Amino acid sequence: MDELRVPEGATKKKRIKGRGNGSRRGGTSGRGSNGQNARSGGGVRPGFEGGQMPLYRRIARRGFSNYPFKVEYKAVNLREIEVKYSDGDTVNLETLIEKGIVKGKGVAVKILGDGELTKKLTVDVEKVSAGAQEKIEKAGGNVVKEG
Repeated sequence: MDELRVPEGATKKKRIKGRGNGSRRGGTSGRGSNGQNARSGGGVRPGFEGGQMPLYRRIARRGFSNYPFKVEYKAVNLREIEVKYSDGDTVNLETLIEKGIVKGKGVAVKILGDGELTKKLTVDVEKVSAGAQEKIEKAGGNVVKEG
């Protein structure tokens, strides 16, 4: 225990202000010259904007927002599916995560029709665009509708 030492620079002496000009921190004690913030008890309350209508009063607090219930879809194009899947495979959330196209659990996926598809696939995801569905069916595959 006697050998334990605090690393150099780890402890600092407390800076004491307002003890006269000889202390280097006297005079205005780091508060500047005069003004509201230089006075004892000075300063403004949180949110005060100098008389301008503060932000918390400018923003409306009425109505309802559907934002917490918004569902964001991860877009997956047919060109990505064409590269990663082979003929006869099933495209669903599990296989998309397995092949590294989609990351994370419980992600909502939408298949978009960018690119060409030559393989017969079964697509079983939340949403499929009309163009993508047309291309999947044209290649001999099918889209499983949920719900």
